[in-house]
Amino acid sequence: MGEQISQPGNPGVQKALWGLLILVLIGVVGAGTWSLFSPKPASKQVPSVGSRQPPAYGSVPLFSFIERSGRRAERAEFLGKIWVVDLIYTRCPDTCPLQSAEMARLQAELVNDADIRLVSITVDPARDTLAVLSRYAKRFGADPKRWLFLTGEKEAIYRFVREGLRLPVMDPRSRARGAGGEGVSFLHSSRFVLVDREARIRGYYESSDMESLRQLREDVKTLLRKE
Repeated sequence: MGEQISQPGNPGVQKALWGLLILVLIGVVGAGTWSLFSPKPASKQVPSVGSRQPPAYGSVPLFSFIERSGRRAERAEFLGKIWVVDLIYTRCPDTCPLQSAEMARLQAELVNDADIRLVSITVDPARDTLAVLSRYAKRFGADPKRWLFLTGEKEAIYRFVREGLRLPVMDPRSRARGAGGEGVSFLHSSRFVLVDREARIRGYYESSDMESLRQLREDVKTLLRKE
């Protein structure tokens, strides 16, 4: 007898086809969701031959926060500088120490570039007082003139992060009435944000991805060369 060929009417074949269709749909929906929530360039830029010009993702809005030294820090003081921004909180048990260690490496590598500023913003301002931020900054050898740690009113910080930096952030306690503060892990992006001399966002970089960090360094150098 010849080899038996399964027909489309076979229940096993139909089940396999439905399973394949579902997988395809999941992939399409997942890609669409990522597209919706990922920051979009404000304008399309064509890289020049032999170089990569980072795209622009819109401008950082006005802000007014408090630096660990107690002085007020506003957007105006960063104009004309290249900044790298991240979100942290000092009790963070996982990503924040790794992010800060990477920031310390950037500080060391770019020590001769006066136009660089590193900016860490706490997402737990209630506990991260100026004294706490100062101790945390000292732990990572942060130069107070080049690496700033900012705090302020929680609502203002969260609004700036979401609407200005276009990054996710959430305090789990806001979803659980009466929940205690101890041991709470704040949900925030661990990405680095690159901002140019005109306060335009030029890139987002995964702090745990070596290739992404390499690209961050390349883009910083590109922006430094551009007067």
